[in-house]
Amino acid sequence: MQTADRIRRAQPADVPAIVDLVYALAEYERAPQECRLTADQLQTALFGTAPAVFCHVAPVDDEVVGCALWFLNYSTWRGVHGIYLEDLFVRPEHRGSGLGKALLTALAQECVTNNYERLEWSVLNWNTPAIDFYHSLGATPQDEWTTYRLTDTALTKLGS
Repeated sequence: MQTADRIRRAQPADVPAIVDLVYALAEYERAPQECRLTADQLQTALFGTAPAVFCHVAPVDDEVVGCALWFLNYSTWRGVHGIYLEDLFVRPEHRGSGLGKALLTALAQECVTNNYERLEWSVLNWNTPAIDFYHSLGATPQDEWTTYRLTDTALTKLGS
């Protein structure tokens, strides 16, 4: 079976494994204290009455070892939706096997099938293995933009 053939949409039974992968990603990104995701939250987001998050998984021998969590965004300039990839993670022992590329290929196929015109994501500046991988696929950095974020106290203060 080719690597791309192993990628599939997440199923409810995958939720605990996906949560574990998100926590492993937080550890890899040096911010485990910021990760508070629960299985119930992810279950609702992926499979509740109004799913707003989607996920593809990479199972190997019936174990989910990689995932791509994503949601739709919208480009006012293009006038169509796109995909924003929130998390892409493959367990270290499975890196280099083509699963990361296969997960991104599945998302590119979602874009093509649904006439979405963008597949976007963020990468930490220090994560050179990921940056090199993305460059090898033809992805280009959007260096002219800086991401801003409001959370915790600042978000509460502004929203109150």
